[in-house]
This record gives sequence, C-alpha cells and structure tokens, in this order.
Amino acid sequence: MAHNNRSKNVTEGIARAPNRSMYYAMGYKESDFKNPMVGVANGHSTITPCNSGLQPLADAAVVALKESGANPQLFGTPTISDGIGMGTEGMKYSLVSREVIADSIETCVNGQWMDGVVVIGGCDKNMPGGMMAIARTNVPAIYVYGGTIKPGHHKGKDLTIVSAFEAVGEFIAGRLSEEDFKAIEQKSCPGSGSCGGMYTANTMSSAFEAMGMSLPYSSTMANEDGEKIQSAAESARVLVEAVKKGIKPRDIITRESIENAVSVIMATGGSTNAVLHFLAIAHAAEVPWTIDDFERIRRRVPVFCDLKPSGRYVITELHRVGGIPQVMKMLLKAGLLHGQCMTITGKTIAETLKDIPDAPPAGQDVIRPFSEPLYKEGHLAILKGNLSPEGCVAKISGLKNPVITGPARVFNSEDEAMAAIMARKIQAGDVLVIRYEGPKGGPGMREMLAPTSALVGQGLGESVGLITDGRFSGGTWGMVVGHVSPEAFVGGPIALVEEGDSVTIDAHRQLIEVNLPEATLASRRAQWRAPKPRYTRGVLAKFAALAGTASKGAVTDPQ
Repeated sequence: MAHNNRSKNVTEGIARAPNRSMYYAMGYKESDFKNPMVGVANGHSTITPCNSGLQPLADAAVVALKESGANPQLFGTPTISDGIGMGTEGMKYSLVSREVIADSIETCVNGQWMDGVVVIGGCDKNMPGGMMAIARTNVPAIYVYGGTIKPGHHKGKDLTIVSAFEAVGEFIAGRLSEEDFKAIEQKSCPGSGSCGGMYTANTMSSAFEAMGMSLPYSSTMANEDGEKIQSAAESARVLVEAVKKGIKPRDIITRESIENAVSVIMATGGSTNAVLHFLAIAHAAEVPWTIDDFERIRRRVPVFCDLKPSGRYVITELHRVGGIPQVMKMLLKAGLLHGQCMTITGKTIAETLKDIPDAPPAGQDVIRPFSEPLYKEGHLAILKGNLSPEGCVAKISGLKNPVITGPARVFNSEDEAMAAIMARKIQAGDVLVIRYEGPKGGPGMREMLAPTSALVGQGLGESVGLITDGRFSGGTWGMVVGHVSPEAFVGGPIALVEEGDSVTIDAHRQLIEVNLPEATLASRRAQWRAPKPRYTRGVLAKFAALAGTASKGAVTDPQ
C-alpha cells in the first residue's frame, strides 16, 4: 500500500493484501491505494452546543479531501461539556477528557497508519487534547476549530454562558429580579458554537492559529456562519498539500511558535487554562517549556484586546475588526513575534501577515492601539511562595489592585465553598482556600466558575481572594489563583492552611504565601495524613494514579 510510505517492496505489498480487503469492503478501488489516507477526527456531539455544529464541518472536510485526491477516514472523539458539568461531580471528567481525546486520536491515527489527520473540535478540552495527539503522532495535521457561539442579548447587553453563572450571585444578593434572572438563563446561549468570550476554547483556538496549526482567521469565526464551513474545506485541502510536502507538526510546534502562541494569549487576555494546556502540548511535542516561561512572556507583552470575561467584547467582535491576524501583525511589528516560524500552509508567519495592516482599524476599540494597551504587561501571572513552591497561576486582568492579605476560609471541596458563598458567609477581605481539587485529589481539577461567578454577582469579585489546587474557567475573573502546586492530596503546603491563617496574594511581587513561621508549617506537615482517594475504579481512578503535577501540565505520561 502506498499510504504511510511503509510499503517498500513487492513482497510487503503482497503481505498486506488481506489488510486491503477490509478497505474493499468499504467501497475502495485498487487505484485508491495510491492516495494518502487522511483521518478526520470528528468531535461532533449533541452533548453541548460547542460541538453540536461540527458535523457540517466534518462533511465539508471529507468532500474536500476526496476532491484533493485523498482517502478520508472519519472517526469520532468524545467530549465533555464544561458548561453543563460546571459545579457538579461531572466536572471532574473535564480535564480527564483532554487525555481521553488525545489517546483516542493517537490510537486511531497510529493504529491505522494514517498519512495525515484533520482534527475538528469545539469544547474546551477538544482543543488541547487534539493538539497533544497531533504532537504525539507527528503526521501532517491541521486543527479545525468548530467556531464561537454568537452572543445572546438582554436589555441591550451581550450575554455569554458566564452571564448565567454571574446572575446566580446577583439574584442571591438581591441585585437582580427573578424575571431578569430567568431571561439571562434562557438567552445566554442562542445557538451552536463554543462559549463566546476569550474563554478557554477561544483562547486555545486563537493560540493554535498563532502557532501556525490552523488557518488564518479560522479561530474567531462563528460556528453558524457559512465561512466556517468554507474554512473547514480549505483546511482539508491545505492538509493534503502538507502531506505531499511532508510538513509535520513538530516542524511547526517549536519553542518559538509556542512563544508566539503565548504572546497572543497575553495580548488577548486569554484563559488561565492555557498555562496548563500549553505545558501539556509542549510535553507532547518534546519542546522544552516550563511554567516560568509564561511569566517571561507576560512581562514583555501588553494586553491590548478588550475582551470578556474581564473586558467588554465577545469574539465575534474581534473577528469583525481583524481577528487574530491583526493581533499578530501588531505583535510582529513590535518585535514580539517570531516571523520566521513555519505554518501548516508552508508559509512563514511573516509571509502570512505581510498584507495585514500594522494598526487596527479606526473607529473601534475592541483592539486597542499598541501604544494604548489596557495593561502594560500580560495578565496571567505565575506566583510562587511557601503556599506554592512549584508555581501557580493568577489572572489579574480587570483588577484595580491584584493584592490582598486576609484570613483564610478553608474548604476541602468546591461544594463546601459554594454552600458558604450561597449562604452569604463570605465577607470582603476573606481569602477562600479550596483544596483537594487538584489533578489527583479531585481528581481532575474541577473549574471553579460557579464559586467565582457567585462572588462576582454578589459584588465581591475584587475584595475576596480565592486560591485553589483546582482550575478556573476561562470565564473567571477576580482575585483568583489556581493550579496551586504541589496539590493538597500529595501533601502540598495548601493542605496545611487552617481557618483564620493570614494569607497573602500579591501579583506585583509574584507571591503567594501563608504568613506563618516555617516551624509551624513543619509541625503541621508532620501531623498531616493523606486522605483516601475519592475514586478507586474507572477512568477517574486511572487519571488520579497517572496524572502529574499541574505545574508540568497534569499530563498522564509525565516521564
């Protein structure tokens, strides 16, 4: 068989005849075996609106592959809806699904010796899971993002899924009528597509475009718009050319291209989850990259896009004023992008951006002039200290002063913390500590969107701190610090904090600490005992057993 470039002589060709019989059963002809076998990893699902619009994209990719002389091989990948699972036990499966998706794509691509793969995904973990598989298999590949959702509307305001979560806190605090609460719930998600702000899915899609693994403009298109189907078809055509030219993912995913991706994440105010996911993607591609590299990029890249959750605009507005190519061109002009990096099209970043204007269009403020950023430095700060020696992630956009010292309010699960918040037991100046929600302890690092949104809705977004060994949604903003490492379940210092201890979060000094003598912490450490695992069977137990530390991406193959 010609595909995979692994048939080197007649004898081997004869030996593979039984394998070809399986293809004949699906309608293949002898002449088809001269053409590349290209997988289409299809994340279509009616589990979530993020993925419910993917089938037309997969169909368009299949047609384009056939027209380009390739043999499409369609297979499915699973997904978990973060928005539906949020705040429930089901959310523990979200990060786990990243590994399941990566494993499933790797299994099909390598198991069937595919020459290339088009990966199509929508919801948050589809993105890094797909890219990790692409990096592992290292056959020519392209990522096709399913597209963003369009905003909902109520009383002149754009709505996203986060609007519904924040409305809970507003309603409990008496700041929102029941009529408006129900209207926001019903109008927040008007159709198919992934959550509409610069939340995790849109953050990762934008970063993949910046990295050169997706087509220009594709990361900010709306799922329901016809251009998204056209882009999926063009992506398939580009991939066939990449197969012919032998352009492989690890030619594109390099230290420099990851710097480009992270620079775009900083410029656009992207999700804290990007830190966890790019550590995992770099690991899969065997690219040297550490948590400290994010801080290095943060210090040199300003935030100049005014996007939700901490800003005003949704992704369809960013697309309207130039999308990620405009953001990249501004970074390139400022010397903050590696223009020589290759893309899946065979062009360099500089070649791709050569006709993009140096400045954003006049008469809009979604993309600010580079000289007038929202923040002079990036918004994802890496903090370290006696509470997190390995490092953790703070999202500091939207805050007047990202510094707080206050008494610890300690909870051993998200559910306990949420009950206290809903009962109005959290006051301005408190620092919530939510632990045993890490990769092993949760297991699965649940996202704390429900607690953080409830705090914002109650008007406490800037006056209450929250630290956790779990994660945050891309829709979270406020005085929040996640991915605290080492996690509580393995005896990390966050396990030693007691109710009322003084805790400091200081993003200016990249500091997170409990204000206690080391002797006190040592005494508590000697008395600490690991809790029993919450799950002992099934996929959560497997993940808990295999997952590494969040400071290295919480991957399940950490060696």
